[in-house]
Order: sequence, then structure tokens, then C-alpha cells
Amino acid sequence: MAGNTDLLVVGFDLRTGREVHVSEQPAQYWRARGYPHGDATLICCYCYRGIDAPRGTRIPLVVRGRLGGQVRTHFAHPPGQAPAAGHHPESVWHLNSKHTLAGWARTQPAVAAVHVEQWTPQGDRRADVLVTLIDGTRLALEVQKELLTDAHFQARHHDYATQDIRDVWFWRPGLQVPHAVLAEGLPVWFLDPAVVQASTLVARPHVRPHQWWQLSDLAPFAPHHPPCVLDTTEKVSFALDALGLDQRGAVLPRALREKLREDHRKVQELARQRANEAGRAALERFARQARRHSLAPRLPGQSVPRRRPAPAARTSLAPKPAKSQCEVCSRPLDPRLIPYGRHLLC
Repeated sequence: MAGNTDLLVVGFDLRTGREVHVSEQPAQYWRARGYPHGDATLICCYCYRGIDAPRGTRIPLVVRGRLGGQVRTHFAHPPGQAPAAGHHPESVWHLNSKHTLAGWARTQPAVAAVHVEQWTPQGDRRADVLVTLIDGTRLALEVQKELLTDAHFQARHHDYATQDIRDVWFWRPGLQVPHAVLAEGLPVWFLDPAVVQASTLVARPHVRPHQWWQLSDLAPFAPHHPPCVLDTTEKVSFALDALGLDQRGAVLPRALREKLREDHRKVQELARQRANEAGRAALERFARQARRHSLAPRLPGQSVPRRRPAPAARTSLAPKPAKSQCEVCSRPLDPRLIPYGRHLLC
């Protein structure tokens, strides 16, 4: 294998009959079992499994690299004994990724047990890496090297869910991820075992609609994780050992979590400012309308002005004068009888 693909070689221990990763034991332990000075019980797992070589091929491995060196310790084929065209990159990635994740999981404080290629209790799914936490929570770490349809992904995801197992998916870098992953509200993780690095997708803020600050969920208006379906995203990479593992699955590095939390806080503060501004603007509009109708409202800290009484309405008709003649006989009336309009005997 050429280039840094040598760093991805996984071994097979003929004495224990299982796949092994260089990180599981000190280099001296593996040298005693490899080529050229060991007992040749450490062989290439790919060749032995029939990947790019006849099944059962036994190629003892060399242990290269040293502690503190520029190249980390890894397994490699002896000179001239690797397949002519090397091993298929996707197969190499898949096998090495399983063991890389298993080694990472064993370092997590909440983990009680880690098993590679483990069947679930119902026997219908075999997890690439099955992790059991101290509190009994079970996690299935799945590494996916090939394109997966939405239906295929959902079938596996729901099978794990029915067995109370949380599945955590790690995808080969550059691979298209099914839309169903985001539809299920799951984060997207990529793994590059050659450099022991993980990546994830962080969504960019959504476009803010009219009166966006009134919505109950403001998180999408800041960078957020995991993304929503059809979000515009950017990839963020970090060392695998910066990633955490708990009941929720893989956990973002602390620095990235704090950054996203601060971005969300800023959006919440901006929403409060917009709500206050909108409230003041509404009061001012109401006050203007009230003034136009002489109904000035009482604003906070403002007394209600007294209104002057409206002037009495004037009538254009003069009061009718009292009659000075008797309305019966038409003779003049005594002034004392004018209010009655007639004589006493009339």
C-alpha cells in the first residue's frame, strides 16, 4: 500500500482469532508477533479476509513508527508483499474505522464495555462497534463507506430504536449522507482514521422572516447543530479524542459547544431587543392615533390631562315673548294676568 494508507492496516491475531488494531497494545508487543523477528502470528487482516488477495492469504506484518516519531506507530506489509494495486481504499477505511472508533470509545469515562462486530440482543443487527455505558445505555457506532438510501438507513435506524439502542453514524469523508439522517434529527459525523480526525456539519443561520423574534424556537437563526433538512452547512473538523461520548451519542468538543451556545445567546438577546423596539413602536402609534381623537392614553409615568368641558350649544331661536292680550276676548291683560294669557271671567 502506498502513501499514508499504510497507516490504516488492521491486523489479525492468529492466536486469538480476532481482528486487532495497533493502538490496542504497545509496539513491542506486536513486534514479538510480527515480521521479521516475531512468531508471524500477526498477519494482514485484509489479505486473510480475501480483500484484494485470495482468501486465507497470510502476510505477517511489520510494526513501524516509534513513540514520539513523526509517523505514528502502525502496521505495514513487508516490502514487496502487499497486493500489486494495494487494498481497496473503501474496505481499508471501513475496517480501520471500526477499530479506531473502538479504541476511542474505550478511553471515554462513561464507557463500561466495547465490542467490535457485535450482534444486538435480538440477533437481527450486527453493530460495527457496540458500546455499553456504565449506566446501561447501549450505543451502536456504525461506519458507512458506501452510499446508503433513505429507506435502508431508516430501516437500520428504527431497528436499533426498537431495541433501545442509540445508533451513531460515522461516514466516509466525501460520501453523500441520506436526507433521512437530518430528517431524524441526527448529527452528521465523518471519520478520517488516517489522521484520527472527525468532522461534523454545522448549519448556517436561517433567513429571518417578518417578526422572527416572536417564534418559540430561535435556535435556527444562529449557527446550529445538528442541521435541519436542506440547511446550508459548513464542515468543522477536530481530533477524534476531542469528541465525547455519552447517553446522547457523540458529543461535540467543548470549545465548539461553547461557541454555538454563545451564538444562540446573542440571537436571543437580539430577539429581546427587537421585541422591545416593536412594543415601543406600537405604543407610539397608538398614542398618535389617540391624540388625533383627543383620547390621549396614559403612557408609563405620564398623567392624564384634564379635559375642558365642552361649551353649551347655542340656539338660533329667541325666547317667545309672553302675550299682553287676552286670547279669548283680545282685550288688554293686567300685567299680573299676562302669565295666564286670559281674563279671569273669560
